[in-house]
Amino acid sequence: MGEFSKASCPSVKNILLLDSEGKRVAVKYFSDDWPTNASRLTFEKSIFTKTLKTNARSEAEITLLDGYIIVYKFVHDLHFFVTAGDDENELIISNVLQGFADSVGLLLR
Repeated sequence: MGEFSKASCPSVKNILLLDSEGKRVAVKYFSDDWPTNASRLTFEKSIFTKTLKTNARSEAEITLLDGYIIVYKFVHDLHFFVTAGDDENELIISNVLQGFADSVGLLLR
């Protein structure tokens, strides 16, 4: 088997699940880009505010914020977000988002 370098493996910075008011339902951070809880809450609020007026119900949308790619989707009253660095492949991050949304959908049936 070949070796994988860290540079060739896509990296997700965080996965967020927020309600329709922008409050946390579930969040997981995989990097130290936001070291404190206050910085994380500020980032979540800025994402929610930026994407609030969009219509991401039928398929995922992509936006840039503070040098990060954010792929997001709204399902009923839940807002799903996956954040990655601006050098990552949007299609791969979109697949991560779809898997996350599908998993939550199966759990909530």
